[in-house]
Amino acid sequence: MKERVQKFGRFLSGMVMPNIGAFIAWGLIAAFFIPDGWFPNDTINGMVGPMLRFLLPILIGYTGGKAVGGQKGAVTGALATLGAIAATESTMFIGAMICGPLGGWCIKKFDKAMEGHIPAGFEMVVNNFSVGIIGAILAILSIYVIAPVCVTLTDWLGAGVEFLVERSLLPLTAILVEPAKVLFLNNAINHGVFTPIGTEQAMEMGKSILFMIESNPGPGLGLLLAYCVAGKGETRSSAGAAAVIQFVGGIHEIYFPYVLMNPIVILGPMIGNVVGIFTLSALGGGLAAAASPGSIIAEMLMTPKGGYLANIAGIGIAAVVSFLISVFLLKFFGKDASLEEAQAQVAASKAASKGQAAPAVSSGASVSAQDVKKIVFACDAGMGSSAMGATMVRNKLKDAGITDIEVIHFPVGEIPGDCQIVVTHHELSGRAAQRAPQARIIPIKNFMGAPEYNTLVQELLDARKAGSAPAPAAPAAAEEAPAAAEQPILLEKKNIILNCKPVSPEEAIKAVGKRMVESGYVEEAYIQGMLDREASFSVAIGSHVAIPHGTEESRKAIKKTGLIVMTYPEGIEWGEETVRLVVGIASTGEDHLGILGKIVEVAETEEDTDALVDNASVDQLYKLLNGLE
Repeated sequence: MKERVQKFGRFLSGMVMPNIGAFIAWGLIAAFFIPDGWFPNDTINGMVGPMLRFLLPILIGYTGGKAVGGQKGAVTGALATLGAIAATESTMFIGAMICGPLGGWCIKKFDKAMEGHIPAGFEMVVNNFSVGIIGAILAILSIYVIAPVCVTLTDWLGAGVEFLVERSLLPLTAILVEPAKVLFLNNAINHGVFTPIGTEQAMEMGKSILFMIESNPGPGLGLLLAYCVAGKGETRSSAGAAAVIQFVGGIHEIYFPYVLMNPIVILGPMIGNVVGIFTLSALGGGLAAAASPGSIIAEMLMTPKGGYLANIAGIGIAAVVSFLISVFLLKFFGKDASLEEAQAQVAASKAASKGQAAPAVSSGASVSAQDVKKIVFACDAGMGSSAMGATMVRNKLKDAGITDIEVIHFPVGEIPGDCQIVVTHHELSGRAAQRAPQARIIPIKNFMGAPEYNTLVQELLDARKAGSAPAPAAPAAAEEAPAAAEQPILLEKKNIILNCKPVSPEEAIKAVGKRMVESGYVEEAYIQGMLDREASFSVAIGSHVAIPHGTEESRKAIKKTGLIVMTYPEGIEWGEETVRLVVGIASTGEDHLGILGKIVEVAETEEDTDALVDNASVDQLYKLLNGLE
């Protein structure tokens, strides 16, 4: 059950997370310029509705279609999503999450059916018309099938909330309110159900708790703070800004994508709101009128005299409970890869005790070792750890006499569809499996000296011996990194800093980034990209080596290729690793691969790295890593 929830959550995350910037832009515009915002402006407010109704759902549908069916799937998914949007005034986020992948799946099936049957020269015609025809059919289908299903679902949720309110089961309303909010029914529930009833109560008693059931900013704040603590990568780095927009600006919609990308965390705001409503009921909390938007400022302005303690307690307790439960869920449901890793270690240990080669741990597709022609190493940006891992395995295959397998590296979002094996960090294995469903996924903990490398090479060697297959000629030299001697000088002597004092990983990354900025390699923004990369998963790649570099998104901050080398003889405690050699990377292309290849050669094991750090001078490192020695 846990594995299914995680897989579903990862797939939703793959649709939502790439578009989180658009959600934040919408949230900022809404917070500042809606009629009840900080700086009301009718002209700018005119964007709020179209962004919510059209732009955001279409972006999600486009991304979902692309994840399943590539660029053609993206266009088809967007067309299908537009059909769902056109059928109703309701916000079609759930419809987009259905239509996008459906469009990608349909175009993928069509392409597979047509493979080998398209006459030469007609490929573009068939491709364009297939997207147009299938997209149009799905758009019409969305109008008459998908949109009505989504509307019916939201109507049921609204009716359920009203049922509980009429029977005075207030705390239980949160069980339906929070899921309904995530479907963007927050305004419909608040102003269509709670406000009319609450207004009658306020006229009689001077306040009503109903005004706070949907507008309480505590549950959403707790969830977003949980992502700040237990989230990873983009979710963690963006959650702080989203928390400010949600709590101070009152735009609750900003946290909905964080639920959609991992649906199990809805339990955090749900239980937090239940406890918050119970607290408000016990202490006599409530507002004199509806708070719109639902910000902490609006809540306080609408609090009647003598009600501040109760309302602050209701908001604060809801936030704390939501935070604690959400942190637990994020941590518990984020450890699937470690189970795979443990299974790999058990398998390797059992094989070693029997003197046998253990099968490489894999997830995803089943691929015969005899059929392997292309192995892809994938990391977040495709410029550092994956390049070093690819170099290491390429060398091991060459030493084993296997020359017919191409070993390349790519960002995880650009894995080619014709590979048979993908080796990636265990925290990226879910994304890799979505991107390359045909491939066998081998999750690893670090890219330097991972035990899975030897296991994989031995498996491939055994398969070739069993099949008695002669090794074809080696791939063209152009497919490998250029010879080191042909590389430009990318590592300057001034950027080799020896005998640094121990610092935290974050301080080490900032030190590398500062040197990069001073050397003109990157803009200041690249440093944050490096920190985001570390937050996603550690840049400590094993063998006492760390290679700080930015995310794929931060590449635009790179001015030119350059490297920084810093040694820490006393070591840095870098998560579960000890790091003594830090190599910062900024790369606009493939020029740096020669130096990375040299690092693989001289720092393959912990002992190699230790000897290098303890004995090498600036001149020696300059010559060695630039390929001059």
